[in-house]
Amino acid sequence: MANVLSKGTLFPAELTKEMFNMVKGKSSLAAMSEQEPIPFNGKTVFTFNFDKEIDIVAENGKKSNGGVTIQPKNIVPIKVEYGTRISDEFVYGSEEVQLDYLKAFSDGFARKVARGIDLMAMHGVNPRTMQAAAVIGDNCFRKAVTQTVDRTESANEDVESAVAFVQDNEEDVTGIAMAPAFRSALAKETRKDGTPLFPELGWGAAPGVINGLPVSVNSTVSAKAGEEQKDMAILGNFRDYFRWGYAKEIPIQVIEYGNPDNDETAGDLKGSNQVYLRGEAYIGWGILKPEAFARIKEAEAV
Repeated sequence: MANVLSKGTLFPAELTKEMFNMVKGKSSLAAMSEQEPIPFNGKTVFTFNFDKEIDIVAENGKKSNGGVTIQPKNIVPIKVEYGTRISDEFVYGSEEVQLDYLKAFSDGFARKVARGIDLMAMHGVNPRTMQAAAVIGDNCFRKAVTQTVDRTESANEDVESAVAFVQDNEEDVTGIAMAPAFRSALAKETRKDGTPLFPELGWGAAPGVINGLPVSVNSTVSAKAGEEQKDMAILGNFRDYFRWGYAKEIPIQVIEYGNPDNDETAGDLKGSNQVYLRGEAYIGWGILKPEAFARIKEAEAV
């Protein structure tokens, strides 16, 4: 019998594609931005800013230099992993049984990776500990995006204020990621006659578009990171200025011996009739132009 999964093998290509399709559907940042493959050693993305306007040249007139500012942004993939203990019937099962385990694991891994992309890129934290990750540094919205709006009594006006920040920099707003609490605040907004300003948000609905703007509602937006105010929404030009990707090689290990998760209470794998399934992914992202975004924060405590 062929061993479908052995130490050092990879997810089959079709499962890798399926897994990251699920990631794109469940990560707010991934859903609103461009995804591209990231090599293991990273890649550099260049943004070009034309410094001046076009110039009229009279007949026989001299041409002048308009100038271009080039800003490189390095996107370096970060390794993330997730592992779990399962019954050793996986090892002795048929190929079909093994594939069922793999599909179940890839589905769960995709959900965790999706949430992890948001937590890392939004808040700069290690998703498991929710503590600041040195390897991320300032490559996150919480630190890179300094244009902020403190929540007021009107969530709608807060959005307008944040949009103004972005548009003042001559950028488009292509999407907004918002916390469930902010969605609820928008749902309560009414017109002068008392009718809902956003009736599509009634009863907890989370439409993909509001007022023609792509929207993603996700608890990752307001995840608590340190003692700072929670973010309630992040909006801006995700289409052009947020890039993310993953290295296509995703190793999967089946570990049959020892204590790979350092869980002293669980004991040795062999002694517990278990094996350890571990998946790893290499994910990179970059905020190419921080001034193309704005954050709406919870009201500051008085």
